[in-house]
Amino acid sequence: MERTLSINVAERIGKEVMVSGWIHKIRKLGGINFIVLRDRGGLVQAIVEKTEDLDKLKELTTESVVSITGKVVKEDRAPGGAEIHVQNVEILSPVTEDIPIEINKKDLNVNLDTLLDFRPLTLRAFSQKAIFKVQAEILSAWRDFFKELDFTEINTPKIVGAGAETGGAEMFEVKYFKKKAYLAQSPQLYKEIMAGVFERVFETAFVYRAEPHSTSRHINEYMSLDIEMAFINSWTDLIDMHQDLIKYVIDRLKKNSKKEFDLLGAKIPDFVKIPVIKLREAQEILEKEYGEKCIGEPDLEPKHEKQLCEYSTKKWNSEFIFITHYPSKKRPFYTMDDPESPEETLSFDLLFRGLEVTTGSQRLHRYKDHMSKMKKRGMSTEGFEDYLNVFKYGMPPHGGFCQGLERLTARFLELDNVKEASLFPRDMNRLKP
Repeated sequence: MERTLSINVAERIGKEVMVSGWIHKIRKLGGINFIVLRDRGGLVQAIVEKTEDLDKLKELTTESVVSITGKVVKEDRAPGGAEIHVQNVEILSPVTEDIPIEINKKDLNVNLDTLLDFRPLTLRAFSQKAIFKVQAEILSAWRDFFKELDFTEINTPKIVGAGAETGGAEMFEVKYFKKKAYLAQSPQLYKEIMAGVFERVFETAFVYRAEPHSTSRHINEYMSLDIEMAFINSWTDLIDMHQDLIKYVIDRLKKNSKKEFDLLGAKIPDFVKIPVIKLREAQEILEKEYGEKCIGEPDLEPKHEKQLCEYSTKKWNSEFIFITHYPSKKRPFYTMDDPESPEETLSFDLLFRGLEVTTGSQRLHRYKDHMSKMKKRGMSTEGFEDYLNVFKYGMPPHGGFCQGLERLTARFLELDNVKEASLFPRDMNRLKP
């Protein structure tokens, strides 16, 4: 018999079905057992009365995997408005030791380390599955948005000979035969090269940062959502496109992910045009509104990001805010400086609910400008030859940005820690599961 998903059981009242899944709950009333079965569609209730089937269930606990065959009967009190009167139970895989965490509760009520230590089990909980259903929708929407704009998806190397900035800084060194190699910290140099091929490219792939952070904001392996676009007229083209991207993702979440947001008690933000202010303006706001003495600093502190999002929400009704024109010394060498203010760059970050989720900029596109900036910074061209050679052969004005999928997910769902938005997070203390 073909398997029926729990979500479709109510459509087959009066018919015989076979469902398979995990025992979510067992309730015994006299000689009757009520089983709630869980599969990818949700929950379905089954009533077991036959002696031989009751005997099979005596030693079973929640999370045992079974197949149940029986007749569907209308029952308004059951999940989905129907239940199965069991004719046969087949045990596919029994639980062999005590379950360390009760995952059939709405709130797992465990600390973060326990949640992650028992990840293969805790991911089965509805609350945890909801996080990654939303994440999958964000990623799907992100891809669809750029495909509709004629971007080509690319896949770039993750074992590299040099970094996107200064070679080995913040990079994991790996054994590579008799050569020194690293895990890629960014696809930046490759996606610029590919913008000279396809004009519009995007990539979704893991990147690696050897930063010894132990915070709620950082992980050392994360999914980077990258785009690069040629023939831009201005760096503001990137911000305009990003505005459209955020609206597109929000619309998709409202259409397809309301159930998951409701389960997690999170609110999908309404889209309004995202305000754009320079770093200097942001620092003046921080001093005036919050008493922060930060004017002239090269970057924002985490508390500043939270304060600016709070301010943006109050003043512009936007939980997002773009901060632009970061100092040249703070941004990578390939970032274009502002011709009208050379100490600043044509760059931006997007803050969302208190956290930076995007960084981007217009890039240098002339060979002489690259050489001049690298010389000014005292940088060697060693390891960057292939990248730099591209600019000898003609490159159009271009720019791009990248987003961290885990951070974006965590902010949409208002999670306390970005690690909660990673299936199997890697940080300075965690290499398993």
